[in-house]
Amino acid sequence: MENVHFSSKTDLWETPQDLFDRLNAEHGFTLDVCAIPEDAKCSRYFTPEADELKQDWKDHVCWMNPPYGREIGKWVKKAYEATFMDWQHTGAKVVCLLPARTDTAWWHDFVAKGKVTFLRGRLKFGGHKNNAPFPSAIVVFGDKS
Repeated sequence: MENVHFSSKTDLWETPQDLFDRLNAEHGFTLDVCAIPEDAKCSRYFTPEADELKQDWKDHVCWMNPPYGREIGKWVKKAYEATFMDWQHTGAKVVCLLPARTDTAWWHDFVAKGKVTFLRGRLKFGGHKNNAPFPSAIVVFGDKS
């Protein structure tokens, strides 16, 4: 595997399995909303070919580790909006692994409305030798508790 960890050659950061396992035990995920088949964390998942942002996430407990590139704001907006209920749906619960970019518009517009837990230290994402060059946070939207 080419080391692209400290470059902009990829915006995909594979979720550390131990972190996912802890969060899954707490939340009970039913859908991985942005996966590739090689690293999907749930038996049901959406891939880029399915155009994940156009899919219906409602009525699910969703895991979201989005691409961390320029489009991340669209993902966070979708996660926030998927939690709203309508007459047919109960809304989604979406748990997100995000870079802690507190200076961005998407952070202030959406993340600040969720339940935010900052992770201590820097994560070591799957397939990489070194820790990430950025801090991370877990953000929960639609948690009714």
